[in-house]
Amino acid sequence: MTMSRALQIIGILIGVTAVVVQFFLAVDRFTGEGMSLGGSVVKFFSFFTILTNIFVVLVHASGVLQRRLTFFERPRVQTTAFIAITIVGIVYHVLLADLWDPQGLQKITDIMLHYAAPIVMIVWWLGFGRSGRLRWGDIPIFLIYPFAYLGYVLLRAPIADEVPYPFLDFWQNGWPSVITMIAVILVMFIVVAALAVAADRYLPTSPRKASRP
Repeated sequence: MTMSRALQIIGILIGVTAVVVQFFLAVDRFTGEGMSLGGSVVKFFSFFTILTNIFVVLVHASGVLQRRLTFFERPRVQTTAFIAITIVGIVYHVLLADLWDPQGLQKITDIMLHYAAPIVMIVWWLGFGRSGRLRWGDIPIFLIYPFAYLGYVLLRAPIADEVPYPFLDFWQNGWPSVITMIAVILVMFIVVAALAVAADRYLPTSPRKASRP
């Protein structure tokens, strides 16, 4: 087994385990707070962390399954996942980790989703996921995913009367604060995207990866 495949299998195991366990923990908590089962499921899949971990699992699975998930084998798609999961780790550590104190199984899944999954993806992408074909003009493409998510969150907010993250809570914090935080995170995305393109262009890639169509 190659190191690339080993890392991808580890990434799949971490992501699937963490998302599944977190799903049951979260739905149990949400329904316990009076939310319907359907509403609890929608709320769970409204977190960027959850969606991005699923995204990363699909990227890893595309390598393991070989040609069965070809969309997720595309360099720009894989790089989008790499950038997004990197931001998940950074934003959680900087903005969210101090806001709660998970215990037991919740603590384990918290670490898996926000630290272990990003680290495995970063190591895999830097070592084996780079294609050598990215361009600086690809940076706007990498922003489509976070902008689509932001649009969904803002459209859902007045319907659900909630947002998934406190820094997006315009009812509590006001729009100037929310817009400032969105701008800061956007800058993070652009910086990480630029670093990803630079790494892809200037670090050596494996002959196998570089020769892929």
